[in-house]
Amino acid sequence: MNSRYSNLFRFFFVCVDLLALNVVYFLLVLSTNKIQLGAEHRYMILFIVANMVWLLTSYSTALYVDNASLDLDRFARRTVKTMILFVVFMIFFIFLFHYSYSRIFVMLSFFAFCTVLLLTRGLLMASAFYRQKNSRSGKKVVIVGYNNVAKRLAYSFSGRDHRMSVEGFFEDPRRIHELSDLPIIGDIDECINYAINNRISEIYSTISPETNTSIYDMAQTAEKSLIRFKFVPDFKFYVNRDTHLEYLDELPILSLRPEPLEDMSNSIKKRVFDIIFSLVVIVFVLSWLTPILAILIKLSSRGPVFFVQWRSGKDNKPFRCIKFRSLAVNDNANVQQVTRGDSRITPLGKFLRKTNLDELPQFLNVLAGSMSVVGPRPHMLRHTEMYSKILGQYMIRHFVKPGVTGWAQVNGFRGEIKREDQLRKRIEHDIWYLEHWSSWLDIRIILLTLYVTLKGDKNAF
Repeated sequence: MNSRYSNLFRFFFVCVDLLALNVVYFLLVLSTNKIQLGAEHRYMILFIVANMVWLLTSYSTALYVDNASLDLDRFARRTVKTMILFVVFMIFFIFLFHYSYSRIFVMLSFFAFCTVLLLTRGLLMASAFYRQKNSRSGKKVVIVGYNNVAKRLAYSFSGRDHRMSVEGFFEDPRRIHELSDLPIIGDIDECINYAINNRISEIYSTISPETNTSIYDMAQTAEKSLIRFKFVPDFKFYVNRDTHLEYLDELPILSLRPEPLEDMSNSIKKRVFDIIFSLVVIVFVLSWLTPILAILIKLSSRGPVFFVQWRSGKDNKPFRCIKFRSLAVNDNANVQQVTRGDSRITPLGKFLRKTNLDELPQFLNVLAGSMSVVGPRPHMLRHTEMYSKILGQYMIRHFVKPGVTGWAQVNGFRGEIKREDQLRKRIEHDIWYLEHWSSWLDIRIILLTLYVTLKGDKNAF
């Protein structure tokens, strides 16, 4: 991707969106008669906050990042996510500070801004479609080698860009043992002459130069003839699974999976969110709920209000996880998981566990930095040792901080583990979260947690 074009794209849409936001607000101020005299300063505050919130939400969703390639579907999805977050945070701001804004003004501003965003994105998509439909600069490409990578490459080209035509493959006929959907044009040595005589734009080689040194000579000859020559390495030769490629300066580094939270900016973004969210819960919920539950817990059974247990944290470092006590005091709390109908659960504890209220003190762990709002649920030290022997991928979940809630939990994989497939599904979801983290995913999981809690989770007991 051309970085200059990427920066131009980003700057253009930032300016367009902010201009649209402010023009919408300004026109509504001029046209509506619902604004009281002397209240102009409140609307000026609203303008400033709206601009700040839009910039923050667009940053959290990466709306203007890596879109210079015009991946229109991704750009549209990020726009919708950003708009939803923008509306939620603006409503939260209005209710939090009790500003008496005109409801008509607020609703019209959201509707008008959303309409302008849809129009600008629609124009972008229409222009891109028109340019693609009327473009005369279609590319013809050929692929060197006939193997699984070559077939996947041809399939990807045919499904992604209709202006790109894959003419066929070049391969040693003695190595071909099946019929191909695309023609086998000739032997590898015939590729360059064919490309020159048939106005081929690009050649993709799925054969490693280390296995066929003539590939280097082919690449040089192709470039002299103004034909782009590109290599498509097959990393499955080294690692039998999907891999992730990143660069350190100009050095390619192959890893087994993407880890968005290894990026410093993402890590800081998640930590800031954790601090703000945990402070809101502690100040506005735990501050008054803790004394009430403390009294009820003391009245319902003997023992402390809080249950503190060593759990496995990030990098498998143990930490003291805090919960409201939901079990009667017993000697097996650190070795035996809670089961359905467990006699150790107190009557109040059953309610606390059903409603997830017993987990709320863990926001103190979040504020302290040993946990995150969203992440894999922390297990007892004994279970970590036991499960890691059952499932080889189990320890991968400890690459990130454990969470108060998680992707596995909102997908129904919580509670007692009786079978290996239950453990496997939970770990698959934990690893998926680790590989696909985003701010929007965290917010989605939080909202799903509230929904599942209100609906009732059959695995909560």
